[in-house]
Amino acid sequence: METAVKTKEMLRGGEWLIKESNADDVFFREDMSEEQLMIYDMCQQFMKSEVIPVINRIDNLEPGLMPMLLEKCGDAGLLGVSVPEIYGGLEKDAVTSNLVSEALGTGYSFSVAYSAHTGIGTLPILYFGTEAQKEKYLPKLVSGEWKASYGLTEPGSGSDALGAKTTATLTEDGKYYVLNGQKCWITNGGFANVFTVFAKIKGKDLPPEKSGFTAFILEKGMEGFTQGPEEHKMGIKGSSTVQLFFQDCKVPVENVLGEIGRGHIIAFNILNIGRIKLGSATLGASKVVISDSVDYAINREQFKTSIANFGAIKFKLAEMVIKTWISGCGLFRTAKMMDDKEQEILKEGKSFSEALLGAAEEYAIECAILKVVGSEVLNYAVDEGVQIHGGNGFSDEYNISRAYRDCRINRIFEGTNEINRLLIVDMTLKRALNGRLNLLGPASEVAKELMSIPDMSEDDSLFSEEKKYIANFKKAILMVAGAAVQKLMTSLKDEQEIIMNIADMAIYTFLSESALLRLIKMTHKSGEEKTGIFKDMVFTYIHDAADHIHKAAKDAINAFASGDELRMMQIGLKRFTKTQPYNSKDARRRIADYMIEKGKYPFT
Repeated sequence: METAVKTKEMLRGGEWLIKESNADDVFFREDMSEEQLMIYDMCQQFMKSEVIPVINRIDNLEPGLMPMLLEKCGDAGLLGVSVPEIYGGLEKDAVTSNLVSEALGTGYSFSVAYSAHTGIGTLPILYFGTEAQKEKYLPKLVSGEWKASYGLTEPGSGSDALGAKTTATLTEDGKYYVLNGQKCWITNGGFANVFTVFAKIKGKDLPPEKSGFTAFILEKGMEGFTQGPEEHKMGIKGSSTVQLFFQDCKVPVENVLGEIGRGHIIAFNILNIGRIKLGSATLGASKVVISDSVDYAINREQFKTSIANFGAIKFKLAEMVIKTWISGCGLFRTAKMMDDKEQEILKEGKSFSEALLGAAEEYAIECAILKVVGSEVLNYAVDEGVQIHGGNGFSDEYNISRAYRDCRINRIFEGTNEINRLLIVDMTLKRALNGRLNLLGPASEVAKELMSIPDMSEDDSLFSEEKKYIANFKKAILMVAGAAVQKLMTSLKDEQEIIMNIADMAIYTFLSESALLRLIKMTHKSGEEKTGIFKDMVFTYIHDAADHIHKAAKDAINAFASGDELRMMQIGLKRFTKTQPYNSKDARRRIADYMIEKGKYPFT
């Protein structure tokens, strides 16, 4: 008798909203290989031995120091984690790449320089370069001999990247493009050798395919290309940040990157990858902040006892670790989905670059979520970390003050968090309209459910109550988003407050589901008696998420609904966000006590 083999179902981007995942099919940190964990440990050792001891020198912009550290990264193979072996890289998957970003995300300004070089600096050439461009630039970028940078932002165009004013004009002999304009806030700009720069091609009587927003590869020293002085910044003081100026800068036509007029394809796709990488870097930084705060709380005495014994401090420590652990659940779940999608595309006969770009585009919604979450979790952790340190947290003698200053940029990097919230909803709705994501059917079912008697059937599966909560969170999103689209139609795009309410509902739901799936998988493997502390974290988060989702949904429907429609949705919202009483105070105390016993972030 043949046994049916259960195949893993691969969810498309955003499909978690309308489908239930099997915990055993989802990837989390516990599933990592020995090799991946060895690479993580090696990265941590690199930070401890090479970066942290010179962190003050980095912040003082000591000439040559940051380039030297990047070269050491190159010697260790860390500048080419995602680059194919034929160009000198390690050719590792997205899970490994994000694990490296997590470990190297603990280096304050160094982490920014590393991320810029390996991400927006190198990836445009890897994904969109010609073979000649790849052969010329990638081996030197991977070794660290050359450093990379990226020029997109201008004084008048930040989030509105396509509003750039820098122009490129083809010379009469057709051999060069002449660039004029400027770029600002260019990370690594003071020492980089290679720059990806975006400009609008101009010229008389140019057909559409020969004009428009286009990317170019520039090299330091090109005629007409100069760099401004280092900017004075609130944080990440050790990160080189300058303006770039182009005055009749001649760029050979062979240095056009990608297709003419399609530079936006490069910019937006690279941002997708940058967003998940920022999520992993901030995850690593949050863990360090937590460890520093736990250590300080244990050793700081007030009123003849360690402040770690106070309930108010325990609440802060527990909340810091809950948010951080939960964000990691969503991060590596998404990274593995990207890896699986990449393999699927490769099997279709597509190229390496097409596979990586296709995977990043498929999960662009999740990447935007993780960027928002990672930056805001770190923001919470450093803020409470300073509070735990008290007056000492305001002193430069403690790293928490540096962490506080440096973390603020993350909510602006890779598209502001406001832009990313708008994108989460915009991309989801566009996929529904073009048939990639079937939201109409599930949304209609939710509308019918509002008119029916609630389902009172029993479910005796593991954590069935929490599964029901998350299923209801999804119904709340479909109810609010569906009603908003139906009521506001094309004017919804102008109601950014409502869109961001819906985005917050999606963020809390995705993370709640990811955390519960991880808990279920851990419990299947180890038993409930060994996963109690994780249960405390997940249950506390889900119960808090219910309140946050209720508030966001209430604000949204109050903004566009009225009369019977409003009353009906209020009833539905109460049903979809209802949870049983839960003692989160005691759960947080257990979590905090566990951390205090370990003396650091305890779940790496």
